[in-house]
Amino acid sequence: MNSEPDDELVEAARTAIGQCMALAPDESCLVVTDDERETIGEALHAAARDVTDDAVILRYPPGEQHGEEPPKSVSAAMCGADVVLAPTTKSLSHTRARGDANDAGARVATLPGITDEVFTTGLDADYERIADECVSVIEQVADADEIRVTSPSGTDLTVRPGDREWHADTGIVHEAGGMTNLPAGEVYVSPETGDGTYVVDGTMRPHGLLDDDQRLTFEVEDGYVTHISDDEIRRQVEAAAEEVGRDAYNLAELGIGTNVAVESLVGSVLLDEKAGGTVHVALGDDAGIGGDTDAPLHLDGVIREPTVYADGAEVELPRV
Repeated sequence: MNSEPDDELVEAARTAIGQCMALAPDESCLVVTDDERETIGEALHAAARDVTDDAVILRYPPGEQHGEEPPKSVSAAMCGADVVLAPTTKSLSHTRARGDANDAGARVATLPGITDEVFTTGLDADYERIADECVSVIEQVADADEIRVTSPSGTDLTVRPGDREWHADTGIVHEAGGMTNLPAGEVYVSPETGDGTYVVDGTMRPHGLLDDDQRLTFEVEDGYVTHISDDEIRRQVEAAAEEVGRDAYNLAELGIGTNVAVESLVGSVLLDEKAGGTVHVALGDDAGIGGDTDAPLHLDGVIREPTVYADGAEVELPRV
């Protein structure tokens, strides 16, 4: 990793290092990356070096699945840093390594599946406004017993958060032990249970941005996905179920996008799930976001044009 990073990438990296993470000169910074994301890793490392002499970059081969644990040496290094940024092909967001680093006091930003385009686009945002949008949404949903989501494509899903807390991913992580996903902008909860149907018509791995007439349908009963219409996604979940059983089908997350700088979906779950006025639903692991299910995958699907109700009252969603 000897080449100089692109100036545009470094400028976006400075936003991440400065505005989002508030790295200080007396702090340590670790960038965790892999062979397929090294240009972004280099840019973040260069921006961090402009702030502190204690900036290190670690690279390892891409994992096989989102949520897969990194090598033990990487996990240990994450626990020893003040600030960790992880532009990786496979997500570290829902890993014990990320959770342990937070528990040790690190401020962590994960950038799963990030591309140069998404990095430069997604970091060109007013994160103070994004934070305000997050506050507005949480004020409307935090005390609700039931959240219902409908959409023109056929979604009609009701989740019950129970005692689990709603979280805001504002992109601003200035306190020890904090975590964000960059690009940022969402409010989310890991519901205790849920029932109904959700239909993904936006973006979902491994397909990326769906065709106009493409729909991925998921049936949910008592907090578990009982039917998956798509063969590729079903095979992924079945493979995970061989390891963890029913937990692979866990209804893991309901999220509401609050990043009003994202004007259209581009096919990256990382960016598209943050788009203002969208909803995303995930299955699989939720241990890192307030749930109690450990699973080797976390699959988000983005829903366009949703209507959200909190105990029957329509929620005012952020709009571009």
